[in-house]
Amino acid sequence: MPDLTDRENPYNVTQASRIYFLPNLMTAGNLFCGFVAVIKCIQARLITDGGEYALLHPTLTPFDLYTEAVWFILLAVVFDSLDGRLARMGGRTSLFGAEFDSLADVVSFGIAPALMVFFLILAPRGDYQWFRELGWLIAFVYLLCGAVRLARFNVITNPLLHRAEAESHKDFVGLPIPAAAGTVATLVLLLLNLAANDRELRQFTLALPLLLLLVAMLMVSTVRYPSFKQVNWETKTRFRTFVLVFIAGIVIWRLQEVAFFFLFLAYIAYGLFEHYRRGVRHTKMRVLRKRIVKMREESSE
Repeated sequence: MPDLTDRENPYNVTQASRIYFLPNLMTAGNLFCGFVAVIKCIQARLITDGGEYALLHPTLTPFDLYTEAVWFILLAVVFDSLDGRLARMGGRTSLFGAEFDSLADVVSFGIAPALMVFFLILAPRGDYQWFRELGWLIAFVYLLCGAVRLARFNVITNPLLHRAEAESHKDFVGLPIPAAAGTVATLVLLLLNLAANDRELRQFTLALPLLLLLVAMLMVSTVRYPSFKQVNWETKTRFRTFVLVFIAGIVIWRLQEVAFFFLFLAYIAYGLFEHYRRGVRHTKMRVLRKRIVKMREESSE
């Protein structure tokens, strides 16, 4: 029995390093999509610069390659949502899986979006020379905040960490890095769609760097975002809600370039709104407590 108990301990070396097939297969798919997205961004940049690579691949265009990179990042978001869900459903979570997932996220949701924005907007070019000194720094700030966000997540979700009862919740602390990457990637998709429809891309140039810095700060903030971990196969809903969600899904699919970006933007706005509302509520409660204390002091006199 002691030997069995020791082997079932999640901090036993064998148990902690155990590789469960389906969850880690999804994580590998996440990492693969991130790697391909990076390759697509590099190819797009090589074609933009011209030279031998562009001559060897005359049918490839930067817009097509950047668009493919966006879809691979979004596919990585799907794989990332599946690996943890499969692990929890099967009761097959492990410390190895958590670390593997974080390493894959750094590539798919850290390096890939940062490179995409740098190559597409921030890289030094004739029209925007002042970006030469700032472009790489803005992209790195996003990558740094994403890595810090993942490290903090691994720490605060560690089973050995003793948390107060009030802290045991299902929300994420800080914007999840898949949502940050999805916001950046879908904005790139929207801008590419505008450029494909003969609209000027330059006027939207500053949107991406500013958004990159915004989501970077939100990732390391204390703003809470819903994790949707409570949504599973047993979740019940009303018929009206089901129909509305179904219609919303069709609209999102039909208006992909626009709808996906505003879906991620709505997620960011929801977290900020709830954070503000909680702050207002706590302020009111603090003022109310002070008034009660003051009234008690006056009545005792």
